[in-house]
Amino acid sequence: MLDLPRLESIRLKARPRIQRVVAWSILFPNYALPPRVKIRLEHIERLPREPVIFAMNHTDRYNYWPFQYQLYREHNRFTATWVKGKYYENAFVGRFMELTNNIPTVSRGYLITKDFMLALSRKPSDEEYETLRNWVDKASLDASAECETKASLPSELLEKPRNTLGLDYDPSRQTYAAYINALFLRMMQRFNQLNRETFEKGLDLLVFPQGTRSIRLSKGHIGLTQIALKFKKPIVPVGCNGSDRLYPGGNPLAKGGEVVYRFGEPIPYSELSEFHIAEDYEPFTAEAEHRYRDKFQGAVDIVMDRINDLLDPEYQYSEDKRPEGVRGAKRFV
Repeated sequence: MLDLPRLESIRLKARPRIQRVVAWSILFPNYALPPRVKIRLEHIERLPREPVIFAMNHTDRYNYWPFQYQLYREHNRFTATWVKGKYYENAFVGRFMELTNNIPTVSRGYLITKDFMLALSRKPSDEEYETLRNWVDKASLDASAECETKASLPSELLEKPRNTLGLDYDPSRQTYAAYINALFLRMMQRFNQLNRETFEKGLDLLVFPQGTRSIRLSKGHIGLTQIALKFKKPIVPVGCNGSDRLYPGGNPLAKGGEVVYRFGEPIPYSELSEFHIAEDYEPFTAEAEHRYRDKFQGAVDIVMDRINDLLDPEYQYSEDKRPEGVRGAKRFV
């Protein structure tokens, strides 16, 4: 599973050996032999030499594999990729993720859900999750915030001392919401450090700003631009077309066909000048997200529109810009 000690143990590599092993031992025969996969990188000449942040739509579980493979084969470039923390629930998959330069994203929702399951040996109901999430969100800005419907929550969750995810919870000294927020802060400090190390090692960062898989493009989340504005890195929008037909389910071996990755013009830091933040800030803190949310959202909206322009009609924005995935605690387990 993903906890604070595991996040602190992750080490990124400038030339990840296991990425290269996977490329030659699995992806090369899968893509080169019948029924064959054709991978096209359109307008790759737009890609600057410096490390960038790739912002790509996320149509299926593996749509970044052909992208990484072709970038390595043709241009000798490697990426670190944001992935969901739930993929670390499986011991084999989690180890594979660590060895292939992935950075697990952390959310308050994941921590609420995982801590609940470890403490009570069951998943939270939708009502329990919403109650806890609302309390934690309010307490992230006001530590004295109380839960108005605390009586509806299991007493054991609130009263049982524990260390389930790498940080002690002592209910005699702190509220449940304060504990989750403290854990989130510690884990996001390490997450930010891993993103800094990505650029220091000359790696590109690959982000799916939708935050979940969806055939049609949906509204972007602000994590992408919190990092881009903090580290002043160019964003390269990429439209992925056709990967969902190569990977229609959970099988990591692609079916035959063609996938097209269209590169948009890079968006340098200077082009986002109206969203610049003069003060130094720590990404993903409640304070930064509260004070600068409009700037983060405004910048990511521009990025999403650029991605939309690079997509075939079947992948462009859904009518309401909402994702097709699951909601509530089900997103995290």
